[in-house]
Amino acid sequence: MLLKPGVENKEYWFMFSGVDKILHISIFALLGFVFRISFPRMLFFTFFFIMFIYGLGTEILQREMHLGRSMEFLDLIADSLGVLIGYVTYQKIKNYYF
Repeated sequence: MLLKPGVENKEYWFMFSGVDKILHISIFALLGFVFRISFPRMLFFTFFFIMFIYGLGTEILQREMHLGRSMEFLDLIADSLGVLIGYVTYQKIKNYYF
């Protein structure tokens, strides 16, 4: 999804300026949540560092593949915010149920 060729399509009601940032946040929140479930004992710094490097890697690949996507600093911020949301969601669920 993150490396798919980008096309701005405004035909649909849900397509608006900035929708890509919401998609980045959503994808990385889910990714961070699942990664945290997979490695529950990992330190926060290590968890965040791995996820940040993954987000940076996808942004670099978007630039290098020349398929209509570009590397954007705000996408990396959105990825990081999504990871934090996934982490906090995991912590809340863990504390509630366990």
